[in-house]
Amino acid sequence: MHREIQKMREIALVYLDRSGGLQKFVHDCKKYNDSKQSYAVYRFIVSINPSDIAELDATLGNYILHNPIQAAQIFQSVCFVAIKTLSLIEQLQTEAQISILLKPTHLPPLPSYILSLSAFPFNYTSQRFYMSEGIAIAMGTVTKYTQGARFLCTEETCPFSEGFRYIRVHLPGATESATVRSDFVCSLCSSPLQEDMKFRVLGDKQIVKMIDAKVLDALKGYSNDKSHFRIQTLTVFLRDELASKMKIGNHYKIIGIPACVQNGLQATACMEVSSIQLYKPNGPSSVSDSFKYLLSLTSSSCWSFTAILANIFASQVVPPGTYNTLKLAILLSLVQTCEEENADYLDLLIVTSDTLVIDRLLNYSLCLLPRGIRHPPSGEIFPSVSKDKHGTGSACIHACSALLAKGGICYIGDLSSYKKDKLEHLQSVLESRTTTVFIPGKKYGEEADQQVTISVETNFWSFVDVDSSSKKHIQKDNFLIGQMDMSLIPPNLLDGFGLLIYNEFPSCRLSSPLVQHILKKAINPEAMLYKVSQQFRMQDYEELILFARNLHVELSSEAESLIQGYYVASRRVRRDSIHGSTLSASALKILISLSKAHTKLSLRKYVLEEDALIAILLLESSLTLKYGKSALCIPPNPVFPFDLSDENALLQRDSYLMQCHHHLLQFVGAYSPGIHTNTNEE
Repeated sequence: MHREIQKMREIALVYLDRSGGLQKFVHDCKKYNDSKQSYAVYRFIVSINPSDIAELDATLGNYILHNPIQAAQIFQSVCFVAIKTLSLIEQLQTEAQISILLKPTHLPPLPSYILSLSAFPFNYTSQRFYMSEGIAIAMGTVTKYTQGARFLCTEETCPFSEGFRYIRVHLPGATESATVRSDFVCSLCSSPLQEDMKFRVLGDKQIVKMIDAKVLDALKGYSNDKSHFRIQTLTVFLRDELASKMKIGNHYKIIGIPACVQNGLQATACMEVSSIQLYKPNGPSSVSDSFKYLLSLTSSSCWSFTAILANIFASQVVPPGTYNTLKLAILLSLVQTCEEENADYLDLLIVTSDTLVIDRLLNYSLCLLPRGIRHPPSGEIFPSVSKDKHGTGSACIHACSALLAKGGICYIGDLSSYKKDKLEHLQSVLESRTTTVFIPGKKYGEEADQQVTISVETNFWSFVDVDSSSKKHIQKDNFLIGQMDMSLIPPNLLDGFGLLIYNEFPSCRLSSPLVQHILKKAINPEAMLYKVSQQFRMQDYEELILFARNLHVELSSEAESLIQGYYVASRRVRRDSIHGSTLSASALKILISLSKAHTKLSLRKYVLEEDALIAILLLESSLTLKYGKSALCIPPNPVFPFDLSDENALLQRDSYLMQCHHHLLQFVGAYSPGIHTNTNEE
């Protein structure tokens, strides 16, 4: 066995030399040596590529993967010899002072190296490297732990009453009491050992709770997947350079060593993380053949493709041709989702009296994204704080619905069901796209209070039931033409939502196709009622949205001029002598976001004037509901003024939209004469 160990030491040295690890090690030693300070523990990180080292020597490669703690001792011996031979650290006295952390770059892509957070049994007894992935749903504050400590024999005549014979170093899965205790005895004279506090080395530690990404399927309001699975959280420990490397709500791949932490009578499975990688799933490389064919048929028009998409969308929930404006807005919001800070967001607030139908439609739409979260009424929309359950007493921040929906949609249901403080918090988040968590220091064992600011990168969907809201307050009489009574919702919160949509069918006059659809679905929920449901499946829409949202689009100069001209003209038109312009500064961002979304949904990369026109009509319709009609004077349903029953209806709609474009140019020319726009008349 000694001969095998010696051979592995030689191979380890060769690997360090070939991989550049030896050069990095010498550089790290220089930092310690230059400090001229004696440490109890000298910590070194060794990056390991399992493929390279297994090719060099299979025995050592296998040893690293399956006995990482023992393998670290091999590298410890090699590094100690190198330090002494090359005189790299003058202060170093014993091999025990060297702490080696092996960090594999990856693991073999085999099932035996994957630790599933939802599979059973959960193997946490073998202390070897595993790869796991999941979503960070809770995160503690960064605290300190004992990285290493020096102990001395209390018997003054004992040789080990000085020097660095007894060094305790943290090992994966070990608790603080395992590293530093008061019951150690000298191996030479059996006298008690006492810690030399001057040489205690502290490091950073952060506790994170992760959960399998399958939990997102359970948090959607609707799913075709009828399978059952078990979900449990996994506690992971991030230490030293890895502390604060995770963001709550993100999806990560981690490599680490599982362990079992005992806290009183309770045992908790956990993992000591060695490496972290942000998980970014690859979207589809193209759309389905049915959508490709539809795109080729409508290539002569910039508006027909998205019109048909909206017309036949969600035919499993509502009949084709109904709720077209709302369905287009939903599709635009779906493609305008991504996990990036300062992204273009598109939030929807729907005004309706058909809450059941709208709820079904929004639930269905959530499932087209990996991160579509329906907020449960009993939960919290934004992060909350509680005490960590692992005995540290530190604060633990929980993700809640908005952060779990990162890069997707958070559907929060009926807006009028929330209390004033919740609505104010929502308004603040919509304006800043951040939320602040306050952590009182006294409560959680800290010297000072803390404020943690977290980015909220999601689109919000909500609706308002006009029937119930009208009963809760006295309606005003002085409404402008086209204006709805929205006095139940704070004006600033209304402005926070990008679009305000009013559905076409009030409950008092439900359309005949919708009534027939609801009755047939009640009798046979699995029935395919329309041919388009088979031609354009839910899976096809899912691929389309995932492909479209990854497109990077740019504004053309013509589209930018039209948007800017409309914005300036609207600010001049929509104003009063007391409050100034009623058009908020965020309206320009919403216009750009809508234009880009329509371009993505059209599967193009440059925003044209035609995209800007749809964005302007949608926003103007939203502004009309809030403040009444303006001088632009658009019809009640400007994007879908009539049913799209055949090809002639599409051509008629194109002709109508061209007239709207001409009318818009006249409006911009009249109220924003300083803005240059393309006035080419075809």
